[in-house]
Amino acid sequence: MWEPQHVLAEQGWRIVIPHLRGFNDGPGGRSATSMDDFAGDVIDLLDSLHIEQAVICGLSMGGYVTFALLRNAASYFQGLVLADTRPQADPPEGVQARQRMLTLVREQGPSAVAEEMLPKLLGNSTRQQQPAIVEEVRSIILANGTEAIAGAITAMMTRPDSTPLLATIKLPTLIVVGEEDTLTPPQLSVDMHKAISGSELVRIPGAGHMANLEQPAAFNQALSTFLSRRV
Repeated sequence: MWEPQHVLAEQGWRIVIPHLRGFNDGPGGRSATSMDDFAGDVIDLLDSLHIEQAVICGLSMGGYVTFALLRNAASYFQGLVLADTRPQADPPEGVQARQRMLTLVREQGPSAVAEEMLPKLLGNSTRQQQPAIVEEVRSIILANGTEAIAGAITAMMTRPDSTPLLATIKLPTLIVVGEEDTLTPPQLSVDMHKAISGSELVRIPGAGHMANLEQPAAFNQALSTFLSRRV
């Protein structure tokens, strides 16, 4: 998922991409049940690499993991990037949608999830003009087993509201959102930008919810500019 961002290493940055629990492990892979599970794994990884501080970037569910990290281990943060995500917990209708997705993956498997989610994950421009990206995201979903996907859905469905955290954030912060994101629409990012003092907001044209894959050049430019100016 983060391969397009590897090029930032050419600018001298060390890029660490966590393998979140269960993902890409195939059938039978272990699974998490809470955002704290994922966050704890990231902390263990940072400790194993002797990294005391990092600029931590989370996109979509990764943003929820990042909020969990902020709650539990804020000292690890040198900077913060929140991409195509939201601080709010799922509302009741969101929980119902997650429960339907749980039923879908348990009854029909990852391929059914891919068919359901692809139109939501990718912007209209990508679906019309970049069929290779559509197939890449499909393959990323299909690389995961049923239990890993179910665990992630459960973790998202039960995550706490992180809105109260926003006013306490004093870190250099970049917020990125695809202009065509329908899962976490741009207005939610505008609201986060207003709530996090000193934050920067970049909107990516022609991108939906997977902005880093759909428009990697623009996404990387936003990251590079933020890292060079603010970190």
